[in-house]
Amino acid sequence: MGRRPVFLAILAAALVLVPAAPVASAAPSRFDLDSADIPALQARMASGRLTAAGLTRLYLDRIHRIDGKVNAVLALNPSSLGQAAESDARRRAHRLRGPLDGIPVLVKDNVDTRDQWTTAGSRALRSYPAADATLITRLRAAGAVILGKANLSEWANFRAAKPTSGWSGVGGQTNNPYVLDRNPCGSSAGSAAGVAASLAQVAIGSETDGSIVCPAGMTATVGHKPSLGLVSRTGVVPISAEQDTAGPIARNVVDVALTLSVLQGRDPADPATLTYPRTQPANYAKFLRPGVLRGARIGLWRLPVLGPATDAIMTSARNSLVKAGATVVEVSLPYQARLGELEFPALLTEFHRDIDAYLATRPSGPRNLAELIAYNRADPLEQTCFAGQELFEQALAAPPPTDPGYLAARAELSDLARRSLDETLAAYGLDAIASPTNPPAWKTDCAVGDDDVIPSSTPAAVAGYPDVTVPAGFAGPLPVGISFMGARWSDARMLALAADFERVAPARVPPRYPPTSPS
Repeated sequence: MGRRPVFLAILAAALVLVPAAPVASAAPSRFDLDSADIPALQARMASGRLTAAGLTRLYLDRIHRIDGKVNAVLALNPSSLGQAAESDARRRAHRLRGPLDGIPVLVKDNVDTRDQWTTAGSRALRSYPAADATLITRLRAAGAVILGKANLSEWANFRAAKPTSGWSGVGGQTNNPYVLDRNPCGSSAGSAAGVAASLAQVAIGSETDGSIVCPAGMTATVGHKPSLGLVSRTGVVPISAEQDTAGPIARNVVDVALTLSVLQGRDPADPATLTYPRTQPANYAKFLRPGVLRGARIGLWRLPVLGPATDAIMTSARNSLVKAGATVVEVSLPYQARLGELEFPALLTEFHRDIDAYLATRPSGPRNLAELIAYNRADPLEQTCFAGQELFEQALAAPPPTDPGYLAARAELSDLARRSLDETLAAYGLDAIASPTNPPAWKTDCAVGDDDVIPSSTPAAVAGYPDVTVPAGFAGPLPVGISFMGARWSDARMLALAADFERVAPARVPPRYPPTSPS
């Protein structure tokens, strides 16, 4: 795809700026980058045992050594070391901006960054956006180091009828670090795989339905799909304003909570955030206390359709929850078949509306969906994996957003999704509903496409409610996650429950990058 020469040139240019001091002087050999969380990194930097520049060099070195297997990083930011040096200068001047100051972050390449191309994985968008996305402005203000852009499923998997998750015309195919010929799932594939391989401390993903939680589950990472309106979508390439949200992915819950604390807040340019409650906590990490599961009531939505291996992991998770003092009630969510009927037609109308509005903000490139379709027909490299663009064509012909049929269907869809969760939570007096996030990863095959009938993400995605996934176990070498879903704006509670589960049932182990597996 022409990606590697550009990637290595940017990396070489970045490393030229690095002083000759050995990395070991900034990070002793016993320092485990994979297991270190943000509080531990900040403690090391506060003690002088590590610098932001040293940490950024460690991640650049890992990308140089490992990303050839995983292909998670679409492009590095050539200013990352400069950003890290500025963080170190703030530390020396006692002017740190918070816990993300100096922390390297990968950003899914459908989030606008003024200093790098934002492509959504499409060769049609190889250009600079007009400005940073609001969430990027927040990350920069917090002192985070924008390390680069993560590969993704092109157009967030909303182009072809049989897409292959993790493939884009710009970046090629992202692989699952746990078994390289297995799929990473979902459009935030590069964000999750990059974090799983310790190529960044935190990554930003986005989700319309499953594209944060599924890749996080498939790669033994923690992913948080926030309540709709908690994080601004301004400057994020859209599918649907009714469902889209961005959110963090990391190797542990505390890093996700600290990152969400920075990302959240009102944005006058995003009407969904105007409903953001002023009572929402400023720091989600303070809720991550041991013992939160004791006395909690958890509804377990098993979803045996995901297979016996996944169900066995859910049984183990149930036992861990009970051992931690939670009451577990097995539940089944209503209205799921009707949600499946209504969601896709609504997204077609919303994508046409929202992608046209987004493209109008770009200084160059296609101006609307019709021009995107024409571009793909003319570019043979856009047809090398999922060759079709059936969803684009269906969206172009879909009813307009003023159509009474569409309006009625969307109203019913959103209402049923909220009721499926609200009624279940109320009927059993639950704090949260837990479900398997994903089955074991399938083999990546462009000729076949994804094997991704994963219904667990849909209720929270359509309702706009929070969904946090943490590692639950392994089916052979392949990770399976458990999701905690709750009422709207209960993000702090879901993170707290997920963190306590992470504490009492630690499941994550680092990947070993085997090329294939018989399982």
